[in-house]
Amino acid sequence: MPDQNDQVVQEHLDELAFLAETAGAVVKKQFTQRIDTPNPRTFIGQGKIREISAYVKEHQINLVIFDDELSASQLRNIEKEVGCKILDRTNLILDIFARRAQTAYAKAQVELAQYEYLLPRLVGMWTHLERQRGGIGLRGPGEREIETDRRVVRDRITRLKEELRKIDRQMATQRKHREGLVRVSLVGYTNVGKSTLMNLLSKSNVFAENKLFATLDTTVRKVTIGNLPFLLSDTVGFIRKLPHHLVESFKSTLDEVREADILLHVVDISHPSFEDQINTVNQTLQEIGAADKTTIMVFNKIDAYQHTSQEEVDLLPSTPLNRPLEDIQKSWIAKANEPCIFISATQKINIDRLKELLYEKVKAIHITRYPYDNFLY
Repeated sequence: MPDQNDQVVQEHLDELAFLAETAGAVVKKQFTQRIDTPNPRTFIGQGKIREISAYVKEHQINLVIFDDELSASQLRNIEKEVGCKILDRTNLILDIFARRAQTAYAKAQVELAQYEYLLPRLVGMWTHLERQRGGIGLRGPGEREIETDRRVVRDRITRLKEELRKIDRQMATQRKHREGLVRVSLVGYTNVGKSTLMNLLSKSNVFAENKLFATLDTTVRKVTIGNLPFLLSDTVGFIRKLPHHLVESFKSTLDEVREADILLHVVDISHPSFEDQINTVNQTLQEIGAADKTTIMVFNKIDAYQHTSQEEVDLLPSTPLNRPLEDIQKSWIAKANEPCIFISATQKINIDRLKELLYEKVKAIHITRYPYDNFLY
């Protein structure tokens, strides 16, 4: 699009490729096209559609994934012209969420998001049915099937929302019973190492893997640093272009974030677009009403950061990964309004300093709630 440069587009496509691989696909090729506005019929231009179609036929490709959300008619038209299954980014993320969901709560949230995505696209599922022509019976069997399916889907959406409301009430009751303890929540872009850090701080065994959305279900653990107890929660990671249906469905999961006293905002310092990822997380926190929390910025994966010599820095363009780590540390410590710390969760670098920082923040809140507990400190 006019407001994007080649580097941004490539980063988005690389992330899409990572999403596809997380879902089990083997990525063979990427296509880009520079356009001012999307084609209402096929999203991209006819020439590019023909180019993709030729590649699909020649290499026997069975799936094409678009990085933006497509309308029902666009999905239908592209599939007809390209001759294989078409997915958009939203559908791909929903598929990954469906694979990753473990608890009944997460499964219900994902199913609700899937049905809300599917509802306006049902018409495309019935194009193979014959339409009756003539003055009588203008509505063919396909259209009757669509109306039936729409009713089924709407009924299922209503039931799922009611089911989630019941679970929400139960979870709200559980949170109320935990109100006394200070609550800390891990937030961040997906695949930045939140679950690894959770395991390290809480000595638990939360599932952690180098894939996007490894964690969907909120995990809460009691952690004690020194002799000061608090609750630590790990929630679903954020991502750019997060589907609206998922944000809505997972709002209740994000109540742990909304009701937390302190946020640990974990950042992958080794990622070339880590500053964009920070902005994406901050924007999502703003959307769910959690932007004003006490926050500690935790820059993770310093062991994976590609160190650049000063001689190379002078010759290369100025980008985050072309700057020495020390420069980034100084600049972020200087410009951030909240405390910053640089760690490696896998190599356990600077973890003791993080615990000290966390202890001080938790203690400041704990003292206000339990002023007579000073003997703890």
